Amino acid sequence: MSDTIDTPTTGQKFTAETLGTFVLVFFGCGAAVYSGGDLVATGLTFGLTVVVMAYAVGRISGGHFNPAVTLGAVLGGRLPWNQAGLYMAAQLLGGLLAGAVLFGLGHGFEGFSAEGNMGQNFFGDQGSGFAWWAALLLEIILTAVFLWVILAVTDERNEVNVALGPLAIGLALSMIHFVAIPLTGTSVNPARSIGVGVFAGTDAIVQLWLFVVAPLVGAAIAGLTYPVLFGQGAEPVAGSGLNFGGGRKGNQFVPGSYEAQWNQGQQGGWGQPGAAWGAPPQQQWGQPTPSQQPQQQPDPAYGAPQGQPGQWGQPQQPTPHPGQQQPGQQQPGQWGAPPAQQPGQQGVQPGEPGHWGNPEGDDDGRTQVRRPD
Repeated sequence: MSDTIDTPTTGQKFTAETLGTFVLVFFGCGAAVYSGGDLVATGLTFGLTVVVMAYAVGRISGGHFNPAVTLGAVLGGRLPWNQAGLYMAAQLLGGLLAGAVLFGLGHGFEGFSAEGNMGQNFFGDQGSGFAWWAALLLEIILTAVFLWVILAVTDERNEVNVALGPLAIGLALSMIHFVAIPLTGTSVNPARSIGVGVFAGTDAIVQLWLFVVAPLVGAAIAGLTYPVLFGQGAEPVAGSGLNFGGGRKGNQFVPGSYEAQWNQGQQGGWGQPGAAWGAPPQQQWGQPTPSQQPQQQPDPAYGAPQGQPGQWGQPQQPTPHPGQQQPGQQQPGQWGAPPAQQPGQQGVQPGEPGHWGNPEGDDDGRTQVRRPD
């Protein structure tokens, strides 16, 4: 396994967001059109496309596929402003490509008319009769809920298995569709609305403003309030939120998981060097923190340090340095040397088992330190 971190390029991020948004709009709106408006089929299709594409390309771009999600990520401190334009342009392109393909395929039916038949969003007389202000409020609330879920699932403090992140987000999107399809056709995504709306006739184009404004307002509310309601968890990424130049430095993206992009540059979160493929972790599970490591203190009685920097309970011989006296050259009274022999005390012969500095039953070759007899 290579130790080199394969950081996605700008082009790769753009491609990932374009492809993901294309799949979302093509399959989601396609299901709405060709299933005859089946509520369950359409809602599940939108949710499943997010799950599938987040698993597929989420490690590259974070898997936004939605300008509202990108705005919420920026305001929530997860993405710098200087990348927001790139993401939103890719998402709009993906949505428009999907709409164009659906428009072309629709002409496979004789007498097909795209007006009102593209899975577009609606309100008032052009849809269910739902008032514009109610549609606006509904889309704001649903988008805010969607972004709160996303920010919570990708929060570095969330101990939920990483693999469950896209699944939770996809289920949330399906849940939202089950409520809003009969009322507005469900947007919560300006790229989804624009992508098919521009092909669905004049009435759909006139109503597009609501499905652009409402999701962006809802995302802004969620992005700004999530740190206030639930805590930031870590310092915001440099150039994100309302501080265009603040945050910690070293904004880096590390691939390898869906959450990598969401907490890039945050200490201890996904996107730090310790989380990279092939990079050594800074601390293994179950190992003591530096504050818990035993400190080496000299023990005059034993003549050896207490607590070893190696394995727990395992002695480690000090490594001699140039100019340092070897163990056999130490003088009595020096640290680490046996105490001077007192008058009348029987001398200890070297090599006798059981005496100071000699192992007793040392079958594994390790030296055990004992008190002088």
